[in-house]
Amino acid sequence: MAESSWLERPGLDKAAGEEFLREAFQVLLDEAVRKGTDVTEKVCDWKEPQELRELLDLELRSSGELPEQLLERCRDVIRYSVKTCHPRFFNQLFSGLDHHALAGRLITEALNTSQYTYEIAPVFVLMEEVVLAKLRELVGWSSGDGIFCPGGSISNMYAMNVARFHRFPESRQKGSWALPRLALFTSRESHYSIQKGAAFLGIGTDNVHLVGTDERGKMIPEELEKEIQRAKAKGAEPFFVCATCGTTVLGAFDPLDGIADVCQRHGLWFHVDAAWGGSALLSSKHRHLLAGIERADSVAWNPHKMLTVGLQCSAFLLRDTSGLLQRCHGAGATYLFQPDKFYDVTYDTGDKTPQCGRRVDCLKLWLLWKAAGTEGLARRVERAFAFTRYLAEEVKRRDGFQLVLEVAPAIKERMMRKGSMMVGYQPHGARVNFFRQIVTNPAVTKDDLDFFLDEIERLGWDL
Repeated sequence: MAESSWLERPGLDKAAGEEFLREAFQVLLDEAVRKGTDVTEKVCDWKEPQELRELLDLELRSSGELPEQLLERCRDVIRYSVKTCHPRFFNQLFSGLDHHALAGRLITEALNTSQYTYEIAPVFVLMEEVVLAKLRELVGWSSGDGIFCPGGSISNMYAMNVARFHRFPESRQKGSWALPRLALFTSRESHYSIQKGAAFLGIGTDNVHLVGTDERGKMIPEELEKEIQRAKAKGAEPFFVCATCGTTVLGAFDPLDGIADVCQRHGLWFHVDAAWGGSALLSSKHRHLLAGIERADSVAWNPHKMLTVGLQCSAFLLRDTSGLLQRCHGAGATYLFQPDKFYDVTYDTGDKTPQCGRRVDCLKLWLLWKAAGTEGLARRVERAFAFTRYLAEEVKRRDGFQLVLEVAPAIKERMMRKGSMMVGYQPHGARVNFFRQIVTNPAVTKDDLDFFLDEIERLGWDL
């Protein structure tokens, strides 16, 4: 076809595209949503890498395929993927499927906008502002700032960067050369993103001081005080403390008031990584676990975990109202953030983050919140805690589970190959491997938790 004729007509066949979408959405509904949440279906259809490559035919070729072939590709992708929405998927801190949140995710993809300026994302700029304000209100702040981030690890990294800029504003321009040797503090049970963030930001992992914890995995404030004194004695400059609400392995909630007292005494930035446990703030029964969080300078909170919003939905919240995020990260790109626009440019929030293009992560949470209400979200949290208590009591009641803990890797392999369920395992200190069972999926019932225990016994009976 001559190049001149290309200019006379659209480059896409809209009618064919819409028909393909209609059929693809039916595949999505049948295979991913219905079968993916059906307890009688497998959690995964496990294949070894070489076999899976051959089954999927991943090669990209010079000519395209027919719609029928593409739809079969879609079915294969779903068939051989792990069904994280399955009631017996317990492997990660995220699981389950909320249909309203999924609708929000699909609309987000269809609109395909970037949330950096009001002119290109007017609805979502206003929506993000409302959702972040609601999250801050639950923390206990009547004002503040914030942004949705690409994951909790990045939220923690933002906190470290903002804290350094707040303490040493010259660091933005002069870099680490102009700074003393910095020291930051977090518990031994904290998320590994603190170590990664220290490396990425040039602070150095040697300057991450790991604070001792009690037998439940909670940071000991007195040990934090000692670590700060040790760092000062070595000539380091403490600037940042990260407490955790809902540690990755033990689910521990650090004593925030005690840690806040130490931070206040030494003038340190107090950050709370509540990526996992922040949603307990929605429940009047369980928000006491985060008592003192209102004293934090910043908070990381991942609604995509306990609230089943869907990956990813991670909020970085600040108590600061002085524009610290903007001053720390802003570059004022003139092709995006022109100061002479015809509308109020304070709604152009994209310069608060190191990102340029920024995915819309607020719609799925907003739509879910609209559907369930705050009370419905609170019930979701309380249900997760109730099932956790039930499972703990069942484990105590059953004989033999201490022995099973020692063969977790072998049981995990059998579990995966069978596809009956999925749960993670790991060692902890001097302890042998144990299963890290996570209950957040609102589709889970007592039968699923009983199945979990029964299946471990069945899979490990001969080990």
